[in-house]
Amino acid sequence: MMRIRGSLAIDLGTVNTLIWVGGRGIVLDEPSTIAIDSANGSIVAIGGAAEALAEKQPQEINVIHPLRDGVIADLDATAEMLHGFLRKAGTSGGPLRARVLVCVPSGATWVVRRSVAAALEARRRYSVELIDEPVAAAAGAGLDLAAGAGGFIVDVGGGTTEVAAVAGWRVVRAQSLRMAGNAMDEAIVNAVRGSLGIIVSQRAARQLKVELGLTGGPDGWAEAVGLDAARRTPRIEKVPGDLVAAALEPVVAAIGRTVQEVLSDIPAGLAEDVVRGKVRLTGGGALLPGLASRIEELAEIGAIVTEDPLRAVIRGAALMLDTQRADGLPAVP
Repeated sequence: MMRIRGSLAIDLGTVNTLIWVGGRGIVLDEPSTIAIDSANGSIVAIGGAAEALAEKQPQEINVIHPLRDGVIADLDATAEMLHGFLRKAGTSGGPLRARVLVCVPSGATWVVRRSVAAALEARRRYSVELIDEPVAAAAGAGLDLAAGAGGFIVDVGGGTTEVAAVAGWRVVRAQSLRMAGNAMDEAIVNAVRGSLGIIVSQRAARQLKVELGLTGGPDGWAEAVGLDAARRTPRIEKVPGDLVAAALEPVVAAIGRTVQEVLSDIPAGLAEDVVRGKVRLTGGGALLPGLASRIEELAEIGAIVTEDPLRAVIRGAALMLDTQRADGLPAVP
């Protein structure tokens, strides 16, 4: 394996983790999941292989999602998962000490930030620095932060939605909302069971979200496979688009209210940058059909989905490392 001699950036997300390596680019993009043999505590799988087991419930296999709502819920599992990912990304043993920039939610507490650093520093091979996700997302969305530019970011991840006004590598105003992609999936699961009597998996709900979103999709419905709630037998059902849109609305409305609240508190000097640059949507949730239009309606300001929104945060973190903006990085507490 190739040894890391420079810098790494990590977007440690509730749903997915991405790793960028200097000189190589993005080398890993996998679910933030680890599977452990409950009999002996050994690691069975990480990433995509572990996620494939998540809802199949194999005996004596404990599938863990160690991050919940943007917070580390299981530090040991997170550390094992991260070190496994770093091995897959091409690191190897040795005394070299790589600089690692990790993106964390803007509302992360001191304890959470220290936990993230500890998970990587445990083996004393990494010099860890932390950066707020909205700042990295803004850089990845094309804002020229090095020139002092400002803008407004709505980063819709799996566990949290980060809503922030940023300028010059710094957060100006921000709120971290614990309602995002996972909450949308759960809302769809509940709505489909309640209205159609079918139990669908989180993965199936996620697919309905992507296909139908707030717009209803091209056909006004999409097919889902699940279990009949009464008979507990497999069943295929056509799910109406308006059912999915109605299920998503409370989460989307909460995001819209948060956008309004943060916008109402920005300095007057930042207003022109925000209006001209529009609200920029990043994260996997930005791909929800109709979300940008709904944010425009709720917040009464233009909104656009950035290019490749899933990778905006990791692109921005990589840019910060590439340009060596060390003076703009917050120190680990």
